[in-house]
Amino acid sequence: MATQAAGTFTVTSWDENTYQELGGDAKLTRARMGFRLSGGLEGDLISDTLMCYRADGTAEFTGLQQFTGEIAGRQGSCVMAADGVFDGGEARSRWRVIPGSGTAALAGLTGTGSSAAASGPGGTFSLDYELD
Repeated sequence: MATQAAGTFTVTSWDENTYQELGGDAKLTRARMGFRLSGGLEGDLISDTLMCYRADGTAEFTGLQQFTGEIAGRQGSCVMAADGVFDGGEARSRWRVIPGSGTAALAGLTGTGSSAAASGPGGTFSLDYELD
């Protein structure tokens, strides 16, 4: 049976660079972002993300994110695939733990989750997970 972990996150770093202009304000970018998670997940998350911005400022993004920290008192790391949208005011994403990516006491971790962040320094997350 899955357990839910929920909490908040704060942006700790953001390095985003355009690698292709698409005309007007549309562009493709690559970003490396750092986050500090608190609550059901305690630790740091580094995300490497590709973004497609439309001319109206909205965007879709996809990437991989590595979490290093603690879940339910167990320490380790895992990698999650993340896909999302930015509607101009709020970014929302869905996460999926990549099977076999868990290390140390998080080996065997599986699950799916989501996050939401209005423009600003942080947001909320939840992860429904199973851990052997």
